[in-house]
Amino acid sequence: MEETERIGSDDEIDLLDLLAVLLRRKALIIGITAAGAAGALIASVLSLLLPPEKSFLPNEYSPKAVMLINDSSSSGGGISSMLASSGLGGLASLAGVSVPSGSTYSALAVYLAGSDSFLDTLVDQFDLITRYEIKKSPRAESRKALKKNLSASFDDDSGVFSVSFTDIDPEFAKGVVNFAVGYLETRFREMGLDKNQLQKENLEKNIANTFDEIRRLEDEGQRLDQSAARGSYSAGGSSLILEATRIKREITAQEAVYTQLKTQYELLKVQMASETPVFQVLEYAQVPDQKSGPSRGMLCIVITFAAFFFSVFLAFVLNAVENIKKDPEAMAKLSGEGRR
Repeated sequence: MEETERIGSDDEIDLLDLLAVLLRRKALIIGITAAGAAGALIASVLSLLLPPEKSFLPNEYSPKAVMLINDSSSSGGGISSMLASSGLGGLASLAGVSVPSGSTYSALAVYLAGSDSFLDTLVDQFDLITRYEIKKSPRAESRKALKKNLSASFDDDSGVFSVSFTDIDPEFAKGVVNFAVGYLETRFREMGLDKNQLQKENLEKNIANTFDEIRRLEDEGQRLDQSAARGSYSAGGSSLILEATRIKREITAQEAVYTQLKTQYELLKVQMASETPVFQVLEYAQVPDQKSGPSRGMLCIVITFAAFFFSVFLAFVLNAVENIKKDPEAMAKLSGEGRR
């Protein structure tokens, strides 16, 4: 019982000693803490006053684009076969990346957003090697610098794929994001993942070509009629009636083709209206009017607390040094006299 009371008394004395040290060094603690807070505040204000390209802590902006990736239309090894047909499968194998049979379009979008070809395209398009002043290993280092500022993520719950880019120039950051969205949209289209969209584009081209052919034949028939009216028609021996009949027959055939294509096109539009495309841009990036970082207030708080803890540590160090100086035996050991 007496031993327990003695230990408790020793603990109380130790705590009182610690508190006494802090009180004796309170001027040092308050001074260092205040200096740290003032320094952080001054640095924050200066970083705002300096131009962004010269500031050591400039405002950063992170515009974001949002896309919808429809995984419900992907089936097992469908993506694997698409990658193989597009040539990406071989590249992925050479890079040591395997695409499992259960891969989804969202996983493909995330993969493409981190691929070297995608990063190199952005680097070249916006001359990031010059912008980031990269001298050594420009290709590898520019990719690393781009990855630090570029973010691509997919939300499993909503099926939303987002791309954002952080830079001190909000207009530049917006341009990078929207170009990245266009690149990914083009890659999805080139791989033929969205069958309906690909079929729609083909129908639009065929409809336009057929319509142009009908117009050409109508113009040819009109010129034939005008030539016949002037009596100056010559068709290399063929009669006027046969030539006119041929043109009318071709116009009829082209109109039938045009009607069929137009019907398919309208039916496809109805089908697409009830389905979600594989890759759909929901929202392009806009120029942000609010910074994404840095948080100068939080930085000031962190620096203030860091200065406080440093001052407390310094107070105990100085107190320990004073105690050593007051202890003749300890001083003798430090001076080497205790070894003689």
